Amino acid sequence: MKRDSKSLGQKIKKLRKTKGMTQVELAVAIRLSPSYISSLEQGVRQPSLKTLNRISKALGVNLKDLL
Repeated sequence: MKRDSKSLGQKIKKLRKTKGMTQVELAVAIRLSPSYISSLEQGVRQPSLKTLNRISKALGVNLKDLL
């Protein structure tokens, strides 16, 4: 599961950077802390489906693009 978390985190980071967003901007957009975004991108934490949905909307991508 750790490997999946790392892969997901890398996808989130890549999409966020492609959209020109900082971790702080993404965190504000989805109403979570910047440290939580950092933990996601590092593969330390796994987001819930609800959080993934909020991230996908904030990044302007389909949820399936994150999975």
